[in-house]
Amino acid sequence: MSAGAQLTVTDKRRATRHPVDYAVIAEHRQLGDLELHIVNISAQGFMVQGDITLERGERLVMRLPVVGRIEAHMIWTHEGRAGFQFERIIRIDDFLKLVDTLQPNPRLRPRR
Repeated sequence: MSAGAQLTVTDKRRATRHPVDYAVIAEHRQLGDLELHIVNISAQGFMVQGDITLERGERLVMRLPVVGRIEAHMIWTHEGRAGFQFERIIRIDDFLKLVDTLQPNPRLRPRR
């Protein structure tokens, strides 16, 4: 994929990230199922740890608790980590429920 993604969500890398430890199976159009280890998440995207064989702009589809099926595009990769941006921003009420589900430690959950 040489053209890359045409993202409509603005770049919000300064958005608050919440630490998580979550394994998810993502679907790639050509590579099939990929196992990802999400280490932090925000309403706009997430970061994974581990080797990824994707190029910038490639997209994945996955299922997350509360949110359901969502598409994400790879924005960057560096030294065994990669950042993805969701194709849409997750609504704040759904995002808070998602973090509660993904982050079992209440001290690391967002304050309300």
